[in-house]
Amino acid sequence: MERHRVLGVKVDEKTRCAHYHTDIDIIAIKFYCCQTYYSCYYCHEEAADHPPQKWPKEHFNTKAILCGNCQNELTIEQYMNTPRCPSCRHPFNEKCSLHYPLYFSME
Repeated sequence: MERHRVLGVKVDEKTRCAHYHTDIDIIAIKFYCCQTYYSCYYCHEEAADHPPQKWPKEHFNTKAILCGNCQNELTIEQYMNTPRCPSCRHPFNEKCSLHYPLYFSME
């Protein structure tokens, strides 16, 4: 299994970080602006040398979500439509949907 590099603050082996670290905070997001996985928006804010850019809707079929439990990559659309990883069945934090507007163009 290929391990993807995930940047952030105190990122563990399941992609959890200093900001979000419960058992279900296991996804990392590839940021549109730099095509780099970060554990969360705050990690990008602290570590990147540029402002974040949101994923345009026409790219929601791009693999940009990483399950920290099994390293499976999901498209944005797959991620938005499932409460758990389709590969390992580990649940995702459904409250993350509140943060979609930080990462994805929602209009």
